[in-house]
Amino acid sequence: MIDLHTHTVLSDGAVLPSELVRHAEISGYEAIALTDHVDSGNMETILKQVTKVAEDLNRLRRIKVLPGIEITHMPPSLIPDMAKGARKLGAKIVVVHGESPVEPVASGTNLFALQSDIAILAHPGIIKDEEVRLAKERGIYLELSARKGHCLTNGRLVGLARKCQANLMINTDAHKPEELFSEELLRKVGLGAGLTEEELKEVLQNSVELVEKRF
Repeated sequence: MIDLHTHTVLSDGAVLPSELVRHAEISGYEAIALTDHVDSGNMETILKQVTKVAEDLNRLRRIKVLPGIEITHMPPSLIPDMAKGARKLGAKIVVVHGESPVEPVASGTNLFALQSDIAILAHPGIIKDEEVRLAKERGIYLELSARKGHCLTNGRLVGLARKCQANLMINTDAHKPEELFSEELLRKVGLGAGLTEEELKEVLQNSVELVEKRF
């Protein structure tokens, strides 16, 4: 199992990065990304912290740990420069908090995010057809979320991605250890969103390929 969108006590999660990683390892994860919420004020500090933890854990743990961030509720026009800055600071996985039906994310966030150097647009339920096509063109993954609320539009996203042949990814957006994946939950999220068994295999392979590319 691979999960490339999680949170720790460095933002609004419940446990330290090392503790979340240990829970993930025990649960059978192959890789995890630490992607705490950031804005322009805390991005450098959080990336410094998660990069250090990732370096230490990768020397001594079987699980692969990728340092990252989730750019959250920033004015859309600032997202491209923030994403570029995050990559320079060592972020392996840059996520942007997409336009979800359960949070007041600014209109235009999806579009500016998809024009940026990011890996994943998180739970982008309020997304337009042309933006899904842009994700396909730019090789950015659109997230099917296991998180309550954000998952409400997973089915719609599967339909749009299928039509535009865009790449999907399944993540937990976990904020505490008990929200991490089990094999059963992973399958429920994918199949419950309308993926076929074959499509689910392809979506899970997307996570493998991104880890291989960024680790």
